[in-house]
Amino acid sequence: MLKLLPSTPLHRWQLRTAVSLFVGYSAYYLCRSNLAVAAPLLIREFGSRGLNKEVLGQIASLGVLCYAAGKVVNGVLGDLLGGKRIFLLGMVGAVVATVAFGLGQGVAVFFGAWAMNRLVQAMGWAGLVNITANWFSYRSYGKIMGVLSLSYLVGDIAAKLILGQLLTLGVSWRGLFGAAAGILALVALANWWSLASTPASVGLPAPPTNPDSLFDTDTTAGQPTSLGALPRPYFSSPAFLLMLMLSFGLTALREAFSFWVPTYLVEAAHLSESAASQYSALYSAFGMVSILGAGYVSDTWLRGQRGPLLLGACLGLVPVLVLMAQPASSLVLPLVLTSLAGLLLLGPYSFLAGAMALDAGGRRGAATAAGLIDAVGYVGSTGALWLTGRMAERQGWGVAFLALAVLAASTALAAWVFYRTQEQRPSQASPLGATPAVDL
Repeated sequence: MLKLLPSTPLHRWQLRTAVSLFVGYSAYYLCRSNLAVAAPLLIREFGSRGLNKEVLGQIASLGVLCYAAGKVVNGVLGDLLGGKRIFLLGMVGAVVATVAFGLGQGVAVFFGAWAMNRLVQAMGWAGLVNITANWFSYRSYGKIMGVLSLSYLVGDIAAKLILGQLLTLGVSWRGLFGAAAGILALVALANWWSLASTPASVGLPAPPTNPDSLFDTDTTAGQPTSLGALPRPYFSSPAFLLMLMLSFGLTALREAFSFWVPTYLVEAAHLSESAASQYSALYSAFGMVSILGAGYVSDTWLRGQRGPLLLGACLGLVPVLVLMAQPASSLVLPLVLTSLAGLLLLGPYSFLAGAMALDAGGRRGAATAAGLIDAVGYVGSTGALWLTGRMAERQGWGVAFLALAVLAASTALAAWVFYRTQEQRPSQASPLGATPAVDL
């Protein structure tokens, strides 16, 4: 993938690009995880004005719905306009929306600012995927996306630790939003200097693209020929349609955990808001182990088959969620279960809009593939966020986690179908012409 001691201009630029994308996408999470961290404080301050867990879940759900719509639109724009432009524009938009939220005085402003924030944040992954497809050979897609997929976990961990520490120092929720916007603005400025959309823009040759993608390719054309040509091939691929179903369930589970874990730890484990923010980082920390471990297991033990790993992870989540539905008698069990959820969930989740999207779309349509996969996933998580908040508010966390357990079981069924129809075929051919394993 990347050489530790780059010896050519291309290697140096690949390393520079990977580091810039990793830091940049991680920084996006300061303006995304901040609402989850601030949720208990917002409920406390605005509870008398109608902001309870159900309404906060509606705000988060509207944001995810906008994020899903943005995934499709910005995925196409990323392939048409170039990754760097989209990546930086998303940062600037997130800074503006975060400042607007922090200045808000009521629920209506919170709805509008958060919806705008998530809409523009959808530019981040689209830009990252497009830049990656242009800068790296298809032979290293699994490796580079395995590394870059860690950025959203590192970003979530760093955001919760930083913002949690600010809470410990007595900073208000408005101060949290201001700090998040300020740091992201500085990272955007650094990325403006350090990133280039394509090797050609700095006088370097383009690495080879995947000859088995869903688009006709050649060694020079990196842009799609028309807007309508981008999404069409995906909807005629049975394997890709199954990926969309898996993304629906896995993204819903991931978003529900990412958003509600701090509030769950405050109410179920009786932690302070600052401690809950910092302990909730365990979910992401174990998710990092999951991403690296899932790639190793898929490559070394499963010979490139992802279906058994997806199936096993979803089935393993069911008893974890059932246990989380039970009243907590100590601090230890909620923390252990939260960690197990990250360990089981985030590795399989990272397969879908990462290396698989790059293999499907190649240099021409990778951002569109990732956008479609993520968009369907975030449609599922829109309902999951709202329903989890509604059930937690009206019926308690037990009912909410049992509903998530049902979702995990349903996603396991989709994983089983994917395995039986796409990975147990007589030819054992990989769907979408992908490389036979996620090579981490």
